[in-house]
Amino acid sequence: MQYVSTRGNAPTLGFDDVLLEGLATDGGLYVPAVWPRFELPAGGTYADVAASVIRPFVAGSVLEEGLDDLVQRTYARFRHPEVAPIRDLGGGHHLLELFWGPTLSFKDYALQFVGGAFDAVLAARGGRVTVLGATSGDTGSAAIEALRDRAAVRVIILYPEGRVSDVQRRQMTTVSSPNVHAVAVEGTFDDCQSLVKEAFSEPRLRAEHHLAAVNSINWGRVMAQAVYYAWTWRRLGEPFDVAVPTGNFGNALAAEVARRGGVPIERLVVGTNANHGLVDIIERGRVTTSAVVPTIAPAMDIQVPSNFERYLFELVDRDGAVVGETMSLLRREGSLTLDEGAHARLRQRFSGYWYQEGEIEEAIALVHSETGMIIDPHTAIGWLAGRAARSDRPMVSVATAHPAKFPDAVERATGVVPLLPDDLTDLGERPERTRTVAANMGSVEELLMELPRS
Repeated sequence: MQYVSTRGNAPTLGFDDVLLEGLATDGGLYVPAVWPRFELPAGGTYADVAASVIRPFVAGSVLEEGLDDLVQRTYARFRHPEVAPIRDLGGGHHLLELFWGPTLSFKDYALQFVGGAFDAVLAARGGRVTVLGATSGDTGSAAIEALRDRAAVRVIILYPEGRVSDVQRRQMTTVSSPNVHAVAVEGTFDDCQSLVKEAFSEPRLRAEHHLAAVNSINWGRVMAQAVYYAWTWRRLGEPFDVAVPTGNFGNALAAEVARRGGVPIERLVVGTNANHGLVDIIERGRVTTSAVVPTIAPAMDIQVPSNFERYLFELVDRDGAVVGETMSLLRREGSLTLDEGAHARLRQRFSGYWYQEGEIEEAIALVHSETGMIIDPHTAIGWLAGRAARSDRPMVSVATAHPAKFPDAVERATGVVPLLPDDLTDLGERPERTRTVAANMGSVEELLMELPRS
């Protein structure tokens, strides 16, 4: 399998190079040169489905021969025997539970695989990398857990100071592994993400520090997230719609990747919070960057959804020049506008909804009163969007995080304090290890020079 950049001016690469490169050298994002069709098993475990989905994307990779063993080891650590159970809410509405991994977030489903993939590729090449990532909450802890104590990987995760939950922060800052570094940035997630992209766009830094990515700018993330949509089809056995709470568009894009692989997803519904830039693109065909508003769903406190570039590439018939010009305009002028044809094609596949704080808490309370279930704020947004877009097809809302990661919002809505799993009950007592830096490239360069590898 070969991969091309969305901006058309970077070398075509195989999967192993794409995994280690992350961002293309022209600033674009890698996508498959052709979209493969999946050959899914009729039954089997989550790991069996994962191997079937991932296999065509890693054709020619060092992962190919040992793929079955890698996915079996990856998902053996998850807390539920089904890995990604699907709960029937009644009336054709279902909840895909993606919080059974080590850090209680949907990010585990991809990053646990990506961690093993890094090990295999680096072992084959005898190399070392510095993983530089940005997080709005869950990516950081999932990446740290997946990459901790790996000798060939140094991990530096940037998170926005004061804009992640206490549990999310502690899952990053209490890890004592010497190859792991969680760093607070005086700014927003968009600032953190911009710093990571700027670092990857600087050839000297990339070469000196062998930078690699774990954000969803890395194709390996999106590829592995497509698995749970194929798994959903195998469990439901009929075409369905999906409602995804998302800020950076990666989780929604993974559903589109699954659809292109043959999974019969009829409608893709995006839900987000008061930072509704993604919904503006879908519904109005236009987004204007503005200040990020802190919310009770911090993983979606994002105004510029970086993964939308991958879908834009498809909307403009894979014209890298158009994508490059559009993204350059967004960076210079703070706005992006789709032409009428591209917007019409986007609306054929996607719809979007956004919700205020009060609506999110009301949804948490309503689901609890009707079903006895406790859901987190992000899942509540997915549930609301799924309810708003219901058709005569099954609707699958995606539950992206364990409610115990956001106990304050959940307790306000339900009166119940959600409990962490037994292995995390002492999280609040563990010593933290972090530092705070300014939101500028000078700070990032200092981190890359100073922080130890192990």
